Amino acid sequence: MSVELPFAPVDEVIRRNAGDLRVSADAAEELARRIQSRGAELAVDAAAVADEDGRKTLMASDFGVEQVVDRADLSLPVAPVDRIARLDIDDGYRVSMDARIALADVLEDYADNVARAAAILARHADRRTVQAEDIETYFELFE
Repeated sequence: MSVELPFAPVDEVIRRNAGDLRVSADAAEELARRIQSRGAELAVDAAAVADEDGRKTLMASDFGVEQVVDRADLSLPVAPVDRIARLDIDDGYRVSMDARIALADVLEDYADNVARAAAILARHADRRTVQAEDIETYFELFE
């Protein structure tokens, strides 16, 4: 599976949650893969909601978002999030700009939660670097 999301913004999300810990490139890559998988799942669910309403355009509300944040406040770029949203849905669906931003916001919150827990796991292991195994351990423990 190729990863649509660039690793640099994911690395930024991990760093803001890791404090003084370093971040391995493998950790950023692993979290990017997990974000992509989660985003594609959410888009499939949102497409089902839009379909129930007789629409072929995904809206922010289809992702459970009522108030869309400002695009500039996000670390995750919107264009790759749009490609992630389209991975597992039919080509006939469109994704509105508000839906793209809403999905990026939801995925960034998701990434923040994972990164925060991974930093705790790295500290618990008495390491100075958040590694891919910390991301993997989070998912083994909590999903």
